[in-house]
Amino acid sequence: MRTSGVSGVLVGVVAAALVVGALAVIGHLNPVRQLGVGTDRLGPDSGEQVIDYLARAEASLRADDAAPRWASVSFDRALTAEQAHAIAGGVRISQVLLRVPLDRVQTPILTVGVPGSERSVLNSTARAASLAGESFAAGDRQAQIAAVSQRRLLDGCACVVTLVVRGTLPELTALAGRPDVRAVQALPPDAVSGKFAVEPLLPEYVDVVGPLPDDGPVPTE
Repeated sequence: MRTSGVSGVLVGVVAAALVVGALAVIGHLNPVRQLGVGTDRLGPDSGEQVIDYLARAEASLRADDAAPRWASVSFDRALTAEQAHAIAGGVRISQVLLRVPLDRVQTPILTVGVPGSERSVLNSTARAASLAGESFAAGDRQAQIAAVSQRRLLDGCACVVTLVVRGTLPELTALAGRPDVRAVQALPPDAVSGKFAVEPLLPEYVDVVGPLPDDGPVPTE
C-alpha cells in the first residue's frame, strides 16, 4: 500500500488547520479598526412621531465622555444664515441645510458644505441659490418653483432649517437650550464625516414626519 502519499496529505491538512487557527487568534487579539458605521443617520425617520424623535435626540446627548462628535441642530422656524450662525455661538458648523418655505408647495432640501467660518455660513444662502435650479426635474411647475426659490435665496431669505455641527456634549447640550433650537441630535464619537446621512426636522413637521402638501399655486415673486 502507498501510505506515504496519504500521510503527506494529512500532514498538510493539519498544518493548514494550525495556520488558520493561529490567524483566528491573532485576529481576535488585534481586531481590524472600524472606520465608522456607514448607516449612521441624523434626523427623524419617515413616519416617525415628532415627539419620539425629540426624545431620541435628547437621549443622544446623555453620555459622560468629552469626545467631540457630529450633531444636527433643528430649528422651530426657518432662520436666516445670520441668525443660525449666531445661535451656533462658536460651535463649528460644517453643513447648512436650507429649504425655501412656500405654502403648500414642495421645495427641495439644499445642502451646502462650509468650512465653519462666519463668511462661509453667511454665503451659504447664495450658494444654495445656485443649487436650486439643479434640484428640479423638467416641467413648467418645477421651473417656476426653481425660479422663485433662487430669487428668495438670493434675497437672503429665512430658509435655514438645520445645521450640522461638531462639538463636545457640553457644547451641544448648551446649544440645545438656546432660543429657536428645537432639537440637537448627536452621533457616537466614532462617526466619520461623510459617512452619515442627514434628514432635517422641518418646522412644518408637527405630529408625524412625512410628505408635505404640494397642491398650492407657485408664487410669482
